[in-house]
Amino acid sequence: MRLVQHKQEAYWFYRFLSIFYDKLVNPLFWTVPMRDQSLDLADWSGDNLTVVDVGSGTGFTTEGIVQRVPAHRVTCMDQSPHQMQHAKKKSALQACTFTLGDAENLPFVTNQFDRYVSAGSIEYWPNPDQGIRESIRVIKPGGQALMIGPLEPQHPLGRKIANTWMLFPTEAEYRKWYEEAGFEDIQVRYIRPHWFSGSSEYGLAIVGRKPMDHHPLPEPPPIPEEQQEGPMTLARRLRLIWRVLIGSLAGFLFIPAALFGYVRAALRGQEGADLEQLNRYQIAALIAIIILIILLIRWIL
Repeated sequence: MRLVQHKQEAYWFYRFLSIFYDKLVNPLFWTVPMRDQSLDLADWSGDNLTVVDVGSGTGFTTEGIVQRVPAHRVTCMDQSPHQMQHAKKKSALQACTFTLGDAENLPFVTNQFDRYVSAGSIEYWPNPDQGIRESIRVIKPGGQALMIGPLEPQHPLGRKIANTWMLFPTEAEYRKWYEEAGFEDIQVRYIRPHWFSGSSEYGLAIVGRKPMDHHPLPEPPPIPEEQQEGPMTLARRLRLIWRVLIGSLAGFLFIPAALFGYVRAALRGQEGADLEQLNRYQIAALIAIIILIILLIRWIL
């Protein structure tokens, strides 16, 4: 289990990350073009569609959804009240319904929604297969579930950092979970920010349709005891603090890599680099990182 692939660790991770999530993190790793490419994979035709956005966070993905479906037909669900408070302040989302809940145990009745969307959430699920079984449960027969998430890096160092931090599935795992849940007409689209120059794929959007004659799967076997979250004892609390700190450090290592990727793309005149400029928060972070590197080099020498 990765360092923040736990509900409590993810809760506290986002308790602090929510402060600058839309200013620093989203513009680096989950951009507007990536969001639009992903959402376009689903079918948004039809009247009176109802949508649930699971792991809606600060509402960045939801802002793309309400461009396709009226906001009053969209339900945002997240386990983090801190992230949700930021989403509630966005003017485009004022008419949405907001619900706190667990992606692996959705607080909705069976066959409730026409579309299910989840972006950047599966990374924190202790049991992703269970979360995807929940996605097919809450959509109506003929409805679609769209999942957007990262792919495991191919570079050994990147893979080590990623798998220390959170869940980075392979494409085969995404497809396996969708197939085992009972989805049909499964489609995949690769996505990446313009600064990413790796030879492997960065992330994907996967969508599947719930069969009209879908029959619920048998209940899965119980979660092994060692994977269950126990009571908040002192040992558990100390372990939680350690995991959040180390997991956050592993996660933040991706920020300088992305920032330097932006600079490299701009210097090379890479197509699209002029369309996604660094904002002032990212520029400040880049300057701070450069200063720290210079100070570290001087200290070593």
